[in-house]
Amino acid sequence: MQSKHLSGVGLGLRREMINELIDDIPRSVDFWEVAPENWIPLGGKYQKQLSQFTQTSQFTTHGLSLSIGGPEPLDINFVKDVKAFLDKHNIQHYSEHLSYCSGKGHLYDLMPIPFSEEAVKYVVERVKQVQDIIERPLILENVSYYAAPNAQISEQDFTLAVLEESNCKMLLDVNNIYVNSINHGYDAESFLKAMPSARIAYGHIAGHYDEADDLKVDTHGADVIQPVWDLLEKAYEIHGVFPTLLERDFNIPPIEELLLEVEKIRQIQHKHMMAVSHKDLA
Repeated sequence: MQSKHLSGVGLGLRREMINELIDDIPRSVDFWEVAPENWIPLGGKYQKQLSQFTQTSQFTTHGLSLSIGGPEPLDINFVKDVKAFLDKHNIQHYSEHLSYCSGKGHLYDLMPIPFSEEAVKYVVERVKQVQDIIERPLILENVSYYAAPNAQISEQDFTLAVLEESNCKMLLDVNNIYVNSINHGYDAESFLKAMPSARIAYGHIAGHYDEADDLKVDTHGADVIQPVWDLLEKAYEIHGVFPTLLERDFNIPPIEELLLEVEKIRQIQHKHMMAVSHKDLA
């Protein structure tokens, strides 16, 4: 039986990676992350391989199409399928985006929820529905966004209200904070400090694309840049060391190169754990 608590450093598992990894799972990765939508419809070889993987390694999930803030009713059958997937593979954690991706059809992108008190209440009720079905806390990620239509409150206040009122957990995406801070002109460290440490289940770090000096696009298709590594260090200083996963969804390099960034996360974690230990001994 796997531990229900994530720890250490994680890496996103793409379907195209599984043949390379299944017979030699890297020991330097403490946990893996999959999108349930990419696996639920599959049977045969893929399900057998995934089961082999999940029986020997710790896993979390990061969904793509829950559409927690969407105008259409929740897809209850889909949520039940996710619950069955989590149970089958003994996965405790189900994370999703604090955004929406459907409305009179699938939008094929993550859209920002209007930042308002009304939207908070709407999302909170939907989160509670999901949590009742999956019988686990839902973990919501702070997302990157490029416009804030009809915003009445700040992204920070909206995020905090949803987390508190729904009693869900948080996936703290450090790169998204960096990207949003550039695109929308706010202080990344202040946003970090405002987030509730006790609700952070785990974190994400990733690369992005520089469209312009004042426009960053969250692609997960490049190496992590130094300012984002620096912000991860700041996150550990503020909240303590939390499990952190490297996302890489496009332009995926050989596993050896990905593991270099995985190791860099571990080094930063170790640095901060040693600093806390020395402080406690002083």
